[in-house]
Amino acid sequence: MLRKSRSIFLTVSFMLVIALLAGCGAGNSGQSNAGGASPTKTAEPAKSASPEPAKTGGEVNIYTARHYDVDKELYDMFTKQTGIKVNVVEGKAPELIERIKREGASTPADLFITVDGGILNTAKAEQVLQPVVSAVVDKQVPADLRDKDSHWIGLSTRARVIVYAKDRVNPSQLSTYEDLATDKWKGKVVVRSSTNLYNQSMLAAFIAIMGEKETEAWAKGIAANLARQPEGGDRDQAKAIVAGVGDVAIMNTYYVGQLTASKDAEEVKVAEKVGVFFPNQQTTGTHINISGAGLVKNSKNKDNAVKLLEFLTAPEAQTKISQANFEFPVNSQATMPELLKSWGTFKHQNIDFAKYGEFNPKAIEIANKVGWK
Repeated sequence: MLRKSRSIFLTVSFMLVIALLAGCGAGNSGQSNAGGASPTKTAEPAKSASPEPAKTGGEVNIYTARHYDVDKELYDMFTKQTGIKVNVVEGKAPELIERIKREGASTPADLFITVDGGILNTAKAEQVLQPVVSAVVDKQVPADLRDKDSHWIGLSTRARVIVYAKDRVNPSQLSTYEDLATDKWKGKVVVRSSTNLYNQSMLAAFIAIMGEKETEAWAKGIAANLARQPEGGDRDQAKAIVAGVGDVAIMNTYYVGQLTASKDAEEVKVAEKVGVFFPNQQTTGTHINISGAGLVKNSKNKDNAVKLLEFLTAPEAQTKISQANFEFPVNSQATMPELLKSWGTFKHQNIDFAKYGEFNPKAIEIANKVGWK
């Protein structure tokens, strides 16, 4: 009996010890969980790698009158960064405006892009645009390179300057646009046709600055001083003065840059033999024009369109535009190519680009009247 009781006691004691050990194990497990890590395995710290920009997807549709390779490269970059597909319809600016009007509320267009301030104003006046609301764009683009009501945003600028033959003209002989219309330059001026929008906008700017009468007198002097009847584009004017047809040309700066970077060795030689002069630095400033984009009134992808405008006006895209196409960037943080830097800074006309569109009909009338073909 005693032996049996002792056996029962040992069994019960053994069971109590097992229970106590199990209880301690459960307590250690709870403490480990509360501490967030197991005593036998240390948790790895969270990784803090920087994520790529969020890709939102969708699309944005552009109707554009700009036809440059760099634009396509930028659209591809934008798609890669955001996942937003860029669809492009190219055409002449007036035709694209009419197409947007015709398509009305069903238009697929989100952005309208062109290369003239007057045309941008026409799009606004035709009520096919709406304001761009973006603090990013406002920070990246100066107010004088944006529509006062934000219906369009500048993407780049180009100056319309005097280009001269280095072997025959000393830059000290040059001063103003007005001087080119004097007898001093008779038979020495070359310029493209007055039917070209660049020349029409220049005349419109002169009308805004000095009035119709003086602008007509200037245009008459230019027509009288032409070395030949207007023909070809701006690059052809540079080639003409190097060939000795004329001594000075009125043309856009970025064409000189394109000649410099040409794959044609003869065009490179032309660029080497001409100089660039910014007229009217002591008076009204050099004439400039603008490439810009407007947000279409009936845009179906408004947010994506604004994101693209923010991208195109950021320093990286602005640097690419300037380096590839020799245009002046609208963002001061962009890096210009060495050629543009070598020309130095210049004073430009202080004028509302809307005037280019407003005075376009009168500019055409004046050119026709004075015989500037």
